[in-house]
Amino acid sequence: MSWHPQYRSSKFRHVFGKPASKENCYDSVPITHSVHDNHFCAVNPHFIAVVTECAGGGAFLVIPLHQTGKLDPHYPKVCGHRGNVLDIKWNPFDDFEIASCSEDTTIKIWNIPKQLLTRNLTAYSKELVGHSRRVGLVEWHPTATSILFSAGYDYKVMVWNLETKESVIMSPVRTIDCHQDVILAMSFNTNGSLLATTCKDRKIRVLDPRAGTVLQEASYKGHRANKVLFLGNLKKLLSTGTSRWNNRQMALWDQDDLSVPLTEEDLDGSSGVLFPFYDVDTNMLYVVGKGDGNIRYYEVSPEKPHLNYLTEYRSNHPQKGIGVMPKRGLDVSTCEIFRFYKLITTKSLIEPISMIVPRRSESYQEDIYPPTAGALPSLTAREWLSGLDKEPVLVSLRPGSELLSPRPQPPERPLSDPTAPASSHLWGQTEQLVAEDCRRRLSLLEDKAPRWTAEHRLEEKKAWLTNGFDIFECPPPKTENELLQMFYRQQEEIRRLRELLTQREVQAKQLELEIKNLRMSSEWF
Repeated sequence: MSWHPQYRSSKFRHVFGKPASKENCYDSVPITHSVHDNHFCAVNPHFIAVVTECAGGGAFLVIPLHQTGKLDPHYPKVCGHRGNVLDIKWNPFDDFEIASCSEDTTIKIWNIPKQLLTRNLTAYSKELVGHSRRVGLVEWHPTATSILFSAGYDYKVMVWNLETKESVIMSPVRTIDCHQDVILAMSFNTNGSLLATTCKDRKIRVLDPRAGTVLQEASYKGHRANKVLFLGNLKKLLSTGTSRWNNRQMALWDQDDLSVPLTEEDLDGSSGVLFPFYDVDTNMLYVVGKGDGNIRYYEVSPEKPHLNYLTEYRSNHPQKGIGVMPKRGLDVSTCEIFRFYKLITTKSLIEPISMIVPRRSESYQEDIYPPTAGALPSLTAREWLSGLDKEPVLVSLRPGSELLSPRPQPPERPLSDPTAPASSHLWGQTEQLVAEDCRRRLSLLEDKAPRWTAEHRLEEKKAWLTNGFDIFECPPPKTENELLQMFYRQQEEIRRLRELLTQREVQAKQLELEIKNLRMSSEWF
């Protein structure tokens, strides 16, 4: 029987990493020297936050995303912790709110002003006090607003509800104390109904985050897990750690059966921790090693082999930590599907690295940008604590698009309040009146507008849709024949647009002559 190689057709086979130029990096950033195994960096579409060195306590920097180049050595810090900051996370539903945890056993919530910081920010909005030892991890709930999880060195995971008026919260709404050692990683599934953790006892646990009960526990001794990650809606877990021979290793698990991994893959013999990142929209897995210079990436499939190696981004500069931009902050015009922010302590540099799908067409690529989770919560804290689960609110990344799934409106009054239906009825009436007023004004404007504007719009639409071909919705060509057809159509479009431009120039000159004639006639009279 002859052997035939199996080739996979994948639109992400040629994805490549593109580092930013020197002027688009963040230089002279005092990155922390902590040996804690965390990312030390958090990014959103407005800011980049990075843990820094600070005498007499812990601090981190919040830099506007557009403020690249060399950082001022006296740049203001966010400082209020009495110990080193170990983890920071942006609120996924508020780009100006960030959570930080520290060796001083507290978690603090900070409101970042929209204007640039002019002095050190020391006033926090909330302080969470409940752990008896230092807090190593914080994680926001992916669908419910104002729900925060924290993991400390007291072997406890605490659930906090931030929807209170108190500035200091002394007791969490739930404490999960099923772990026997220090918790190393936390990860939620898509709707936040399950929580996966890894512990220093090298066991993986799948928990019910509301009840605090252990649903699954891995007792497999051939893989010592360090980090764990839910793989979207595939009902699978991925863990990184070490094998029996101390080789760095990845393992894929069925979330309903953690007795034996589905597959294991040894990587190398280095000692740095492997941080996994999963893109739910493209089913791509990125593996970043602490102290490495490279970033490996794979494509995950539900059938065997589950992990399909694509390639890796290579660099000579090792990373201390890494930050990831949310999907809504990517540049879709360049076909960017992921963006890392690499912390290079040897050069005091933060280097953005864009993962790009090479495409010839400059139009929006619908196939690589499916609907993704947006910045609106699908649940309130009270709804989630009462037992509700909902999928994230999806948005399209197409410029100018709107929400694909409506945001649930939480009632401002209790359900028992008899005035609530009347207020909602009045609110609906006001919305109708505003819409009617807008339509009336728009019709008046259209009546007053000259006839040539309508003709101009029709001509533009004809130019966009010549020969039934929409230049703003063109799919990428798949064959050479399609490419030639597209080329001929574009040449025809260019010719038509040039003719349209010459017509406009002639009309403009005629108007200029008419204006001159009118002026001369007014001077004579």
